[in-house]
Amino acid sequence: MKHLLSTEDLSLANAIRILDTAEEMAAVGEREVKKLPALRGRTVVNLFFEDSTRTRISFEAAAKRLSADVINFAAKGSSVSKGESLKDTAQTLAAMGADAVVIRHWASGAPHRLAATDWIDAAVINAGDGTHEHPTQALLDAFTMRRHWAQLHGTPSAGADLKGMRVAIAGDVLHSRVARSNVWLLRTLGAEVTLVAPPTLLPIGVGQWPCSVSYDMDETLAKGVDAVMMLRVQGERMNASFFPTTREYSRRWGFDDNRLRALDTLGLKDTIIMHPGPMNRGLEISSAAADSPRSTVLAQVRNGVSVRMAALYLLLSGDTREPAATAYSGTASSGTASSSTAYSNAAHSTKESH
Repeated sequence: MKHLLSTEDLSLANAIRILDTAEEMAAVGEREVKKLPALRGRTVVNLFFEDSTRTRISFEAAAKRLSADVINFAAKGSSVSKGESLKDTAQTLAAMGADAVVIRHWASGAPHRLAATDWIDAAVINAGDGTHEHPTQALLDAFTMRRHWAQLHGTPSAGADLKGMRVAIAGDVLHSRVARSNVWLLRTLGAEVTLVAPPTLLPIGVGQWPCSVSYDMDETLAKGVDAVMMLRVQGERMNASFFPTTREYSRRWGFDDNRLRALDTLGLKDTIIMHPGPMNRGLEISSAAADSPRSTVLAQVRNGVSVRMAALYLLLSGDTREPAATAYSGTASSGTASSSTAYSNAAHSTKESH
């Protein structure tokens, strides 16, 4: 991999490679010294043209745990607000010696544009572009689901996929880059995905996506799901009325207290509730559901750092070889083994230095 722009073109081998590397990175967060020297001397730029808290801080924490130098660039208060183009900004970063650019942009396709030009010779990671994709969010969601799925089956999560897992993604699919990235990645990993939303909040052409579509939350739950991912209602992207009232939306498509109790009634004792954040409590999810033992919201935030460490490490460590597609049958591939060896050497170096 040279860039991480989309989950649609992410192979199964590379997806599992990132998730397996993230498993090893997660161990770093459990140590007293939460740092590796793997990217010492490298510079990672967080280039954010949209407001963000979780994603920006997560990428910053990930880069710093790998000992990279971090530059945070926000469009507000910068030359961008004075009319500077993406090209000029990119060339400025290139002149500063950026090795990786983590970009969030309001325009769909901006990260692809940056990666396809000669404006900058750096790895590009898409941290969310318009309503298009958010690949690292999908990867951390998959990481969280994979750990849960493996625990249920009593098997190691390393090297595993999500074959047989049933996932419902509910809410504002139309404006959600998280939903798009998750649909492609989860299908690549073998999960069965159902989108649940009112017709007005489903994009044109959704029938061509590799998933099922439902307009009834209760019916979807009754059929059985292993994970329910609630999406935020993105009012800031809405320029029209997509549903009559927030009360009706919450009643028909939100995950409220009644649906939380229904999981027990339906015998879905192991179903988890997910949310990419930030949450509109009382709208798409109730406080009881968000704070219940089923909720993985905080685990997703924690896992996000590990997944982004893995992405940065694999893009900047120098090992860009495609792992063998036939190597994944429940065990790690040779591609993962090579990255694991490099990781282990880095971890050993850190241990000695401390």
